[in-house]
Amino acid sequence: MRTCQIAPSILSADFARLGDEVRAVIDAGADLIHFDVMDNHYVPNLTIGPLVCRALKPHVRVPIDVHLMVTPVDAIATAFAEAGATIISFHPEASLHVDRTIALIHEHGCQAGLAINPATPLDCLDHVLDKLDVVLIMSVNPGFGGQSFIDEAYAKIALTRTRIEAVAARTGREIRLEVDGGVKVDNIGAVARAGAERFVAGSAIFGSGDYAKTIAAMRAEVARAG
Repeated sequence: MRTCQIAPSILSADFARLGDEVRAVIDAGADLIHFDVMDNHYVPNLTIGPLVCRALKPHVRVPIDVHLMVTPVDAIATAFAEAGATIISFHPEASLHVDRTIALIHEHGCQAGLAINPATPLDCLDHVLDKLDVVLIMSVNPGFGGQSFIDEAYAKIALTRTRIEAVAARTGREIRLEVDGGVKVDNIGAVARAGAERFVAGSAIFGSGDYAKTIAAMRAEVARAG
């Protein structure tokens, strides 16, 4: 049975009290802290950089999961690795040499992930999946928090799970299947049934009145999904 991991996205946190928010959501049961990094080039929004990661690192006793929505990738990936990131995912469209970027992330001691947009075909995984630690399926178009889940993502999650299981059977490699965008209590069970095991949730957690209750409800829905 796959392990359910909940990764609250600080994009939806109160930035005026970010340290307190991170500590609170970890105390509430978060498995990872998710950073949505946007550069106003690859996506039409501007969020946070490695200095914020470095500042929060002393407050974070769980892995820091960084999703880079930036171009170019390599310099920012290196900076986040040095700032304390555990996992760094990037978009294949944003890198000139995907294989080289994966190797660079590994060389800096981090796990490497590939983030796949709703309209990006899965054949971008064909020659690199056995080198990845994470596949991040985007269930919204990247750029803004609070968007609604795109239902077509369910089939894409299932197809990705099939690919991951084939690599695992051949190599024994553990590759996490993560989903980001519009995940909430009402649909997390269906996302799990499609094959996901790591769930990024921003507004669904930080917009709730009780972080612990919401995370517990998410886990219960995943467990119910089997």
